[in-house]
Amino acid sequence: MSSDSINLQTARQQFVDDLKQKGRSTATILAYNKDVDQLIEFVAPQKATKPNQVTTQQIEDFKAHLAEKNYTAKSISRKLNSIKTFCRFLITKNFIKDNPAAPVSHPKYEIKPPRILTKMEYRSLRDVCRDDVRVYAIVEILLQTGIRIGELANLELNDIDTNQLTIKPYESHGQRQVPLNKAAQQALASYLKLRPKTRTKNIFVTKTGKPFLIRNIRTAIDRYFKLSDIKQAKVNDLRHTFIAHQLQAGTPLTLISQLVGHKRLSTTEKYLEVVTRKDSTPTSLEEL
Repeated sequence: MSSDSINLQTARQQFVDDLKQKGRSTATILAYNKDVDQLIEFVAPQKATKPNQVTTQQIEDFKAHLAEKNYTAKSISRKLNSIKTFCRFLITKNFIKDNPAAPVSHPKYEIKPPRILTKMEYRSLRDVCRDDVRVYAIVEILLQTGIRIGELANLELNDIDTNQLTIKPYESHGQRQVPLNKAAQQALASYLKLRPKTRTKNIFVTKTGKPFLIRNIRTAIDRYFKLSDIKQAKVNDLRHTFIAHQLQAGTPLTLISQLVGHKRLSTTEKYLEVVTRKDSTPTSLEEL
């Protein structure tokens, strides 16, 4: 299909299909699709309906429009990244010859360091959810293993070994084994004794025996963040806290990267900037 015959919406759908074939994560595909669609809607009144009709100035105008709509610099930068990726795709398909997004610069913004829970905060979180054996087990596993919330939601009963969990391939992430310390083992064992009987293989289920979905896990933990008076914290901060603790404890960077499933060692290295080594003997998470 030539650049003269294909329209932007068709090109966008082909772009999404290409992302799926490359194994990009669901969240990434949804974000890219939405961002590109937002640009297409913006240029439509200017009669730009085909890939070769989109100009650098229109993308610059779109960038300014987002700023006027009070999008943060970080959000604008992410949307530009989606558009730049889309334009590179258009070139590979010969839908355009020149990349109109290439000259458009990203807005500058300050990258906030990962939120690391203090000892008092994760002690408080454990205390307030201790009577909720399901959430307590979830918090303990996230805090003691650093796995992603999506990986936790996908855990099945046959993924449990005596002292480790098998994390099956999840979207673009590969399979790995992560150790379970005594604290996580005990919390998980206590939950499994009370887990509703169901044919569902997922470890964590609702009271009616259905899989405990990611959004519901987030809601449950957010509720306990509020009850424990932990400000500006998210579920993923439990993962950040695990990584920071491991670095403070002197665990090799390469091992931490393997445990948490980082694709690049550089991703793990970023945590070095926010971890202080003043305390040479950090308290074990398991002991608290």
